[in-house]
Amino acid sequence: MTMTTGTRWLDSEQQVAWRAYLLGTARLMAKLDDDLRQFGLGINDYEILVRLSEAPDRRLRMADLADRLHQSRSRLTHTVGRLEAADLVRRTSCKSDKRGVWAELTDAGFSLLEQAAPSHVEGVRENLVDLATPEDFAAVGRVFDAVSEHIGQR
Repeated sequence: MTMTTGTRWLDSEQQVAWRAYLLGTARLMAKLDDDLRQFGLGINDYEILVRLSEAPDRRLRMADLADRLHQSRSRLTHTVGRLEAADLVRRTSCKSDKRGVWAELTDAGFSLLEQAAPSHVEGVRENLVDLATPEDFAAVGRVFDAVSEHIGQR
């Protein structure tokens, strides 16, 4: 594509890499999501459970959880509502801030996470980590750290 608009178009190698990223990411996320369905979870559900499991007292304020997952608060509220109905997460009011709401991982949620995690991690390894050299995988991490930092500054 040749245009004289001043746009810095991707060259053919960059275009191939960009499209490989888009297709590979879509396929990877679909595969990981599909693998988690045997546990009654989707990839977004799983990430919520993981983030809560890693937090002190296995709980986070809903606003903080939304920020960590880069999800809208309304989308997170809907997803947490489904997880709450399944007794995997509970929401409680924040005593120090009446507007704040905690999302807390229940024992049932933690148990399900313990069941699902080995399968999920194996899927991540099989479908991503083990396909790259350690150097290439580290480069992916560096690139997306830079992307996150760059976009996070805007």
